[in-house]
Order: sequence, then C-alpha cells, then structure tokens
Amino acid sequence: MAANSYVLDFNGYWLEPNVGGVPTGSGIYSVYACRYDARANTVAIGRLLYIGEAENVKARIAGHERWSDWTRELKVGETLCFNAAPISPAGARQRAEAAMIFHHKPPCNVEYAHSFPFDTTAVSTSGNNELMSSSFTVRAAAARGGLAGATLLGR
Repeated sequence: MAANSYVLDFNGYWLEPNVGGVPTGSGIYSVYACRYDARANTVAIGRLLYIGEAENVKARIAGHERWSDWTRELKVGETLCFNAAPISPAGARQRAEAAMIFHHKPPCNVEYAHSFPFDTTAVSTSGNNELMSSSFTVRAAAARGGLAGATLLGR
C-alpha cells in the first residue's frame, strides 16, 4: 500500500436530540461528550469519545450498537454530540478512520487504537474539528513496532 493523504472537512455539531440532521452521505463521523447551554444556544465540546466511518453516516449513527458505551462516558449535564466529514470510497474511509483512531485514541474505540495496518497516511482536518489535530501523519512501521507511530505536524 502506498502513502496516502486525506482532507477531512467536518460539518456539525448535532446534539443527540437533533441527530436526524446528520448527513446521509458517505463519511467519517465523531462522537463527543458536550454541554449545551440553551440560554446562550452554545455547545461546549468536552471529550472526543468515538470515531467511525460509514457509507451512510446518518443511518449508521441512528442504529449504532455502541450508544450505551457512549452514554456511559457522559458526566452529569453532558449530552452526546456528533459531527461528520464526507469521504469516499470505502477504502479511503477505512484508512482515514484508522489513522484518526490511532492518532486520537478515543476511549470508546478498540479497533485501530493500538495498531495501524496501512502504510504511511497523512490526514488534515478542518471545519468543526474540535479536539482533533489539524494535521498529522501515521507511519505504519512505527505503529507495528509498538511505538507512538503518529507525528503531529500541526495543531
């Protein structure tokens, strides 16, 4: 596998009650613990809980088997919040998802948290990308050898 680069422009944020607004397209999505201030109509992002990929992001989130894991991570006063970045085809989604998980290590992800089965992969994030590095590279050889494997190039 050759080195690849991916640009992920995240849209959102959608609170759990408004999860129906998440896009239906192919992409990568993130799940956050956040606090919503109804008076100010603002969202404060607390923690990145999970990163996933899907052909249809809206349908995947709506029927996700890990909802209970996500909600267990919430503290009093927090709610789930979601964002999404379009990307296709499936191979690109899976590789970018794996790099995002390996680099950020969200607590509800298991697969790719400690191994990266692809060659060198660079990812840039923008948009609604709170708590995500804006630019990083994951090197497979370091990942397989048990080293950190991710070099932070930006934020």
